[in-house]
Amino acid sequence: MSSTERFAEASPYTKGPQEHHHTDHRHDSFLVQCGLAERFPGKVIPDDLAVLNVALFALGRAGSIHLGNILRNPRLRLKYIVEADENKLKRVQKEWRLPDSALVTPAQDNIVFQDKSIHGIIVATPTSLHEGLVTRGLEAGKAVMCEKPISENYEGTKRCYQVAKKMGKPLLCAFNRRFEPSYLQLHDQVQKGVIGQVHMMKTVARDSPLPSANYLRISGGIFHDCAVHDIDLVCWVSGEYPTHAFASGSAFIPEIKDLKDQDTVAIVLKFPSGAMAMIDLSRNAVYGYDQRLEAFGPKGMLQAQNERPYHMVNSNVTGEHEVPINFSFPSRYYQGYENELEHFCNIMQGLEECCVSGDNTLRIQDCTL
Repeated sequence: MSSTERFAEASPYTKGPQEHHHTDHRHDSFLVQCGLAERFPGKVIPDDLAVLNVALFALGRAGSIHLGNILRNPRLRLKYIVEADENKLKRVQKEWRLPDSALVTPAQDNIVFQDKSIHGIIVATPTSLHEGLVTRGLEAGKAVMCEKPISENYEGTKRCYQVAKKMGKPLLCAFNRRFEPSYLQLHDQVQKGVIGQVHMMKTVARDSPLPSANYLRISGGIFHDCAVHDIDLVCWVSGEYPTHAFASGSAFIPEIKDLKDQDTVAIVLKFPSGAMAMIDLSRNAVYGYDQRLEAFGPKGMLQAQNERPYHMVNSNVTGEHEVPINFSFPSRYYQGYENELEHFCNIMQGLEECCVSGDNTLRIQDCTL
């Protein structure tokens, strides 16, 4: 008998079907898409909500991502795109073979709000337009998903949630990083006590590529535009909001300094439990879109690391080499954006409650002011 023969087992066919691990979210989606599983077993979707008619406002950085995700989602029908750049509208129409009726300029956007067949709108315009569009959408009886922030100021955001409550319609603030699979898994592990009581959290969020000056002028500044994501993450992971905050920033890039903004920021937060968080922000990481999240406690540490386009190691006389991390947010957070949109669909179809409450959004916005 060979040295390992004694370890031989019965045929794997005698052990029943092999089950995938619960963390394999792509396999879960596959099972639903091919009819082998139900999205929400036992729940019935009304016929008039089986296909959801939506309108997308703007084709900027986030809007362009939402466009592809909407058109690839079998639960959604994109009825309108509202975009000021008519040349961009025409290019998108050609790429996706959209009908002329889907192309709407901002001056024509009453078409969207007056269309009773529209179930929801996705707002991805510059921040200055958010509050007005969100309010109009809710008052027209539409569900609304809006890129953060809901408004340029706290009071404006509060007004939007008051309208949502009055109209009985959902308002989802699009904190897309909550839906990124590795961050979601880290959150769930923390909430299950895997590392014990949280002592320290760390985030790194360094932009790639360097945003254009035109974008920075309308971004609201690095705290409003970037830090809000990381503050939301650490509050979401810990389940509490900070009582103390320290922040400092510098502008090493002259053009950003001229805008009276910063390109490099450090933030320290302290929470009621005693837990602390450190946030590291930069507008310019030349090696790729650096996005990391860490939680530490007495039982161990959890880390969500950077991702790469593919996993391959090239070993040669100069050492071991991997391809660079993902270049920018569309590739790093593509799954988060897809999952966020799925959640919006679930909300509209009555399958889930909105996981980002008005209180969440207002508390996070208050932290950045």
